[in-house]
Amino acid sequence: MQRIKVAVLRGGPGVESEVSMKSGKNVLENLPEKYIPIDVFVDKNKSWFLERVKISPEKLFKNIDVVFNAMHGEYGEDGKVQQLMDQFGVKYTGSKALASALGMNKVMAKNIFAKDGLKTPVYKVIKKGENLKDIDKTIFKTFPMPAIVKPGGSGSSIGVSLVKNLKDIMPALEKALKYSDVIIVEEFIKGKEATCGVVENFRGQMIYPLFPVEIIKPKDFEFFGYDAKYSGESSEVCPGNFSEKEKKTIQDMAVEAHRILGLRHYSRSDFIVSPKRGVYILEVNTLPGLTKESLLPKSLEAAGCSLSNFLDHVITLALEQ
Repeated sequence: MQRIKVAVLRGGPGVESEVSMKSGKNVLENLPEKYIPIDVFVDKNKSWFLERVKISPEKLFKNIDVVFNAMHGEYGEDGKVQQLMDQFGVKYTGSKALASALGMNKVMAKNIFAKDGLKTPVYKVIKKGENLKDIDKTIFKTFPMPAIVKPGGSGSSIGVSLVKNLKDIMPALEKALKYSDVIIVEEFIKGKEATCGVVENFRGQMIYPLFPVEIIKPKDFEFFGYDAKYSGESSEVCPGNFSEKEKKTIQDMAVEAHRILGLRHYSRSDFIVSPKRGVYILEVNTLPGLTKESLLPKSLEAAGCSLSNFLDHVITLALEQ
C-alpha cells in the first residue's frame, strides 16, 4: 500500500508559535507507519519552509496528500490558512475557514453561546480606538469585581489579567491591547477550572465527548492565566473530580459548542464550574495543543486512545472530506 504524505504545519506569526512548534513535533513523532511525515514550518513573516528550505504553499500542496494543521492562534487557527488551503483544494485537519474565524473571535463565539442558551459569564467589549479616558472608572462602577480582562482573539491565556481594584484596570486593558484590537472584560466566576475535548465520528457517536479534565492551578495563582498554565506547577486530573451531573453538563456543553460553531474533526472547550451557579462556558479551542503536556492528549489517554490512533482517525476524516 502506498504511504500517505502528511504535511505537518507548525509555527506561525503569532504569540502561540512556540506552543505550535511543540505540538507539531509531537504529531511528527507519533504519526503511524502508514504516513510519510513532512515537516513544514511557517515563520513570523508567514513564509513557508519545507525541511528548512523556503517553498511556496502552492508548490508544497502539489506534492502532498493532506495537511495536519498543528498551528495555534493567528494565521493558523483564525481561518486565514484554511482559506488558503481551500483556495488550492487541499484536504486538511481541523475546522474550515468560517468556523475557525468564529471560534477564534471570542466575542462572536460568546454571542453565539448566549443565543443558544449556553451559560457564559457577563461581559463587556472594548475596541481599540475607543476613548479609554475614564473607561476604568466606568468598568469599576458598573461591572462586578473581581473581573477578567483578556484579548478578544488570542489563546494560551496570553495577555489575560485578573483585576480587583480601580488601579488594576488600565494596566490590564493596555496589556490586552498588545495582543488584540478587541478586549473582553468578563465577570470572574470562582469555581473549578475544567476543559473538555470532543472528537467527531468516534466510537459510534457523531460528536464524542471525552472525559472532562479538572485543572488545579498552583496555590500561588488566583486564576489559570498564562504564567500558571506554563509554570509546570499546575496539575490536571482526568477524569476530573466532578459530580455526575456536572460531568454530563460539561460534556453536553462541549458537544453543543462544537456543533453550533460548525467546527470540524475535534475541539476543546474551557469551563468554570461554580458550586452555587453551575457550569459556565468560557471559550472554545478549534485547534487545541497537542504537546506532551497538553490537555487533549491526556483526555485521549484516559479514554484509552493513543495519540497515534487519534492522529490516524483525524487524518482519515480529513481525507474522506
